[in-house]
Amino acid sequence: MNKKLITIIFFLFFALVNGQENSWSLTKCMDLALQNNIEIKIRQLEIKRTQKSQNSVLNRMLPVVNLSGEQNYNFGSTIDPSSNGRISSNIQNDNFYLNARTNLIDFGAFANAKKDKINIEIAQADKEVIENEYKLQILESYYQTLYTQELLKIQKEQFKQAIFNLDRVTKEVAIGSKPQSDLYDMQLSFAEEENRNLESEQLYGIKKMQLFQLMNATAIATEKVVLENVLNETTTNDTDIANNPKIKRAELQYQNSLKSISLERANNLPIVSAYYGYSTFYYTILNQPIGSTINFKNQLEDNKNQQVGIQMIVPIFNGFRNNKKISASKIESEKTKQGIEQEKQELEKQVALEEQNRKNYQEIQKKLNEKQKYAKASLTTTQAKFTNGKVEAILYSSVKNQLLSAEYDVLKNGLQLQYIHLKLNLLKYNSL
Repeated sequence: MNKKLITIIFFLFFALVNGQENSWSLTKCMDLALQNNIEIKIRQLEIKRTQKSQNSVLNRMLPVVNLSGEQNYNFGSTIDPSSNGRISSNIQNDNFYLNARTNLIDFGAFANAKKDKINIEIAQADKEVIENEYKLQILESYYQTLYTQELLKIQKEQFKQAIFNLDRVTKEVAIGSKPQSDLYDMQLSFAEEENRNLESEQLYGIKKMQLFQLMNATAIATEKVVLENVLNETTTNDTDIANNPKIKRAELQYQNSLKSISLERANNLPIVSAYYGYSTFYYTILNQPIGSTINFKNQLEDNKNQQVGIQMIVPIFNGFRNNKKISASKIESEKTKQGIEQEKQELEKQVALEEQNRKNYQEIQKKLNEKQKYAKASLTTTQAKFTNGKVEAILYSSVKNQLLSAEYDVLKNGLQLQYIHLKLNLLKYNSL
């Protein structure tokens, strides 16, 4: 007996846990979708690439050091490296150079470093735009599926009453208390509800499959999934849209265009650089007896040369090319500034439209609740009359359909309010 009890408890616990695993909230769906989305992964890699490409001002000011060497052969009349006099001989000459140069003052380096930082922020903003648009898609698909799920629940509850009424009318017709026409009417109504339930069941399966395909989670058995509907809507009058990623991206692009102007202007400013050079060489006259040429080590030591200096380059005239580039950058900057206003206008229009939709749904919600209340009362009285044989089955079915329609409307309106509330949060604040 104890073993059987333990087995029953185990299976009940397993069923409970399994049921919890199949419950999916909107947040859970979005988290999984963001993890699986390939475009978002590509944007994350782009952010890393941009970060690796960044060069700070210090990095740009570090000296560039080059080490080079060359070997050449001169045949016939040539210059003797030891005396700089011309001789008629064949000479092998090896030269070695070490050069270092660094910019002490370079306004272009400062402008480029600032542009690099903004480029990282723009890459991050691009990713946030993709995420925001993807969240809106998930939100819409989730609520389409949730509506079908809740609608199916209502239909199944009403279908239980249809089964009961059909069974009761069948028995009453069999004993002669109701006419055969009532049974035909009830059978027709039952068949219509049965078909409607089947269509909703099939649509529900399709909607869930579409939702999880959009999430790139095709390995999940969607037939066991149940969506959660536990949102407590909170209304806010704050209409700030500054957190929308599209506006953030447009503002960053404008800042980047301003840095481009600074970069072009830097080309008209002087550059001060310091340099250091070290060189030495080795030579030997070919076809000479061994020992007649100074050895390699001594020659490198004797022939070394060092050079240190500071150089300043001041742009004077370049055919007005820099001025044209500056003018073009200013026009590009004005375009990106207009882009900010365009994004704000488009978003404000969308938000205003959704706010009006929410207001309309809120106004009609009370009327729909009253209609549902009256439909329930009407069905209750009609059910009693139908039971007592005072109304026909066709009238009863009509009243029942009125209640079903009223419940549909209340359900749809309530879910639309939830959907618009969350959509506005994503549009204005980029969060649920």
